[in-house]
Amino acid sequence: MFWPVTVLGVLAGWALASIPGALLGGLLGQVLDRRLKLNSWASLRALFWSPRLDDDELLFMLLGRLAKCGGRVLQVHIHAARQEMQRLRLGETARQRAMEAFGRGKLMTDSFEEHLQGLRRRPERAEVLLRSCWRMAWADGRVSEQEYELIQQWGSWLGWVRDDLNALADEYEPSRRVVDPVPGDYQAALRMLGVKNSSEPAAIKRAYRKLLSQHHPDKLAGGGASPAQIRAATERTSELHQAYELIRSRRGFR
Repeated sequence: MFWPVTVLGVLAGWALASIPGALLGGLLGQVLDRRLKLNSWASLRALFWSPRLDDDELLFMLLGRLAKCGGRVLQVHIHAARQEMQRLRLGETARQRAMEAFGRGKLMTDSFEEHLQGLRRRPERAEVLLRSCWRMAWADGRVSEQEYELIQQWGSWLGWVRDDLNALADEYEPSRRVVDPVPGDYQAALRMLGVKNSSEPAAIKRAYRKLLSQHHPDKLAGGGASPAQIRAATERTSELHQAYELIRSRRGFR
């Protein structure tokens, strides 16, 4: 593990106060590295400067890269990209920009490391990107080795561990999909709220309210979230409502 601010702190401390200064500078640098999750020069640069891509542009460049990494972009990939546009409720101009970004991603010439590391301080947005990436990877019914390794690399830049990335992938595997419960999908609704069929109504209500509080768009809007984050939160809130209503009606409590 490489800690850039720690190195800078040691060098600055040595220049100012020899060994004691180096020790103090290294200690302070280590605290900053860990708090800001900096583990490379690229992550340090991303903290202060990087040529900015807006959220939707970055997303569709990632999707374009995934679609092309198998050698040929299939119609199912195009359809998946359009579904993401619908999910984000993009207008006509935004759709055109998204398709341009999708095309740029297919060229495989851009590096996303600094952009993704810059999102470590925005975990909600990072999750939105990764969910969209797994949906694209599963669009043709299977995830290739190249697609898997790409998402693992992007996830590591976003600060995700492999087990969490794989758990997220499982939600979108066609034979195991558990998100976006459809009417009647009672087990999926239970999993979405993180409860069991045997859970007491009070426990189900607490789990629902807690998740609703975490994902409510009004809360994100007050914290300065981007339009894409708010759209994703609105969608998630709707899913939580559907899941709760399904469980409530099935179990017969108010």
